[in-house]
Amino acid sequence: MPRAAKEQFAVQIVADGIEAQELALNRHYDLVILDLGLPGAMGLEVLRGIRSKKPDLPVLIVTAAAKVEERVRGLDAGADDYVAKAFVFAELSARIRAVLRRGSRPSRAVLQIADLELERITHAVQRGGHEIALSPKEYALLEFLMRNAGQPVSRASILEQVWKFDLGAMTNVVDVYINSLRHKVDFGYDRALIRTIRGVGYQIGENTKLG
Repeated sequence: MPRAAKEQFAVQIVADGIEAQELALNRHYDLVILDLGLPGAMGLEVLRGIRSKKPDLPVLIVTAAAKVEERVRGLDAGADDYVAKAFVFAELSARIRAVLRRGSRPSRAVLQIADLELERITHAVQRGGHEIALSPKEYALLEFLMRNAGQPVSRASILEQVWKFDLGAMTNVVDVYINSLRHKVDFGYDRALIRTIRGVGYQIGENTKLG
């Protein structure tokens, strides 16, 4: 791939979803570009398989341009970003660089703040030993907050990192999900963990960054 070489990407191409999942799980890659239309295995099944074993591996999905539901399902299943067909190579390169710039996720399989624990492989969440049922987007929001524990995060960064695509004027969606998350994570407990940082956004935990 001359264009990939120009971008200094080393690329390995596979023919089907079964091979894609096998290689992703057994070899080291900086990023996976996954076409949800791959033959041999359902794209979302491949994505979930990768996520269950390698929660830190960035995955960029390629979807049919007209299928908004497919993009949403892919993002909810754990994709870091998407590019819609038909795309130009410059857009794909830009999205690859953006995902890689976000940095590697923490290698810890379990994130913990006070008595709140989040298991990044099984997506189990509990506080004080009590399980908390979250929707996929609530889980993604909580994980993002916990990955940035002790640091305020803006609504714009939440939209970029959790929703992955432009929601236009729907910025209040962050507040709606934060309120829902607070009800499940903080309601009924002596100490509230999710804080509003006036003029900035939201923060979970004290001013001590997770290792």
